[in-house]
Amino acid sequence: MAVTRLERKGLKNKARANNRKRVLKQQNAKPVIKQVDVEAIKAEWAAKA
Repeated sequence: MAVTRLERKGLKNKARANNRKRVLKQQNAKPVIKQVDVEAIKAEWAAKA
């Protein structure tokens, strides 16, 4: 008997792996910090020094 490849299964497995990678990447992504008050941070550092 000749060996046949399960092409659809291979495509399905690759799609699953790519989806999983994408989900994990989204979960690990940190949101951008917005509205940082630079002057307050400078004042805080000046108070500590």
